[in-house]
Amino acid sequence: MVKLTKIYTRGGDKGQTSLGSGERIAKHDLRVEAYGTVDEANASIGLVRLHTRSDPDTARIDAMLGRIQNDLFDLGADLCTPQDTRRKGTVLRMTDAHVVRLETEIDTLNDELAPLTSFVLPGGTAASAHLHQARCVVRRAERLMTRLAEEDDVNPGAISYINRLSDHLFVLARYTNDKGRQDILWQPGANI
Repeated sequence: MVKLTKIYTRGGDKGQTSLGSGERIAKHDLRVEAYGTVDEANASIGLVRLHTRSDPDTARIDAMLGRIQNDLFDLGADLCTPQDTRRKGTVLRMTDAHVVRLETEIDTLNDELAPLTSFVLPGGTAASAHLHQARCVVRRAERLMTRLAEEDDVNPGAISYINRLSDHLFVLARYTNDKGRQDILWQPGANI
C-alpha cells in the first residue's frame, strides 16, 4: 500500500532519483525517460476520459480506460525496478494476462468496425482525437523501452503490453468515431 504524507523530499534537487531497487540514478537516465513517458501516456488517457466517463454510450470504453490507467502505473513500477533487483516483497511485473486482456478487448471492439480501406488521420470526435494523441505517446514510450532493452534488462511482458496498448488505443479511436463512420481517411497525394 502506498502512503504519501509528504509530497516533496528534496531528494531530486541535484538531478537524481531513486529506482524501485533503491539505486540512485540521473533523472535523464533512459529508464526514467521510459517510465516518465508511460506516466505521460497515462495523463493523456486521463484527458480521453473527460469525453467517455459521463456518456452512457461510452461507459464500457471508460471502464477499459480505467483499467489501462491502473495497468500503466503497474508498468511504471515494473520499469523503475530493474529485472535483476533482489528485494523483499513482490515486485510488480507486467504479465501475459495483461496482454491477453488487451487482445481480447481489441478483438471484441474490432469485430464491430468495418475493415479499413485507408490509413486513418487523427481526429473525428473529441474522444477519438485524444485517443490518437495517447496512442502516439504510447508509441514513444515503446521506442524508449525497446532502446532501454538494448542496454539493460527489461521485462519482455512490459514491451508486449506497451505494443498491444497502442493497437488497443487505435481501435478505441475508431470505435469512438461512431464505430469508424466518422473516421477521417488519408487520401494519398490529395494536395499535390
